Amino acid sequence: MTTADDFPETPGGRPVWLITLADLALLLVGFFVFIQANSHLDGHKLAQGFRAGFGIDKAPAAEASPDPMPVAAAAMLDFAPGSATLPQSPAGLVAWARAAAADPRVTLKVSGETDGSTTDIDPASGSRAVLAADRARAVAAALAAAHVVQPGRLTIVNAPESAGKGRRAVLVTLGFVGDRQ
Repeated sequence: MTTADDFPETPGGRPVWLITLADLALLLVGFFVFIQANSHLDGHKLAQGFRAGFGIDKAPAAEASPDPMPVAAAAMLDFAPGSATLPQSPAGLVAWARAAAADPRVTLKVSGETDGSTTDIDPASGSRAVLAADRARAVAAALAAAHVVQPGRLTIVNAPESAGKGRRAVLVTLGFVGDRQ
């Protein structure tokens, strides 16, 4: 049979109420810090205070706005080699762009392409990139003349990686930029 003398002695320690009081004090201090941080400081001022406290002098660089998410595309094909003249009426492309750009969150990007052959170059400069840009400008001018989108929602982009794909074309990409503020 086991008696009380068989069990080891309980080691001395702090009273339980002292540990509970310390936990409560920490929770209370944390709560007041949270309230103070959110009451009169905005996030930027709080971050600046942390950077100053840790000796970091400069603020991080401002983030650039992300590119619009591409949603759809249409193309104008069959440009003559070495020419930026529109091969056909842009009416179909204008109608597509007008319907798509009715939403104010939509932007249009226009990029020209060359087929990579020795004959599909700009006659004045001998450059494929210049010819691709001229083709993109011709389509963008047709879209602008038709008042398809508001200024700032139509962009001409340089697409040098498109050279050599075998297409003499202009690609119009519809991008969704989300909520406008």
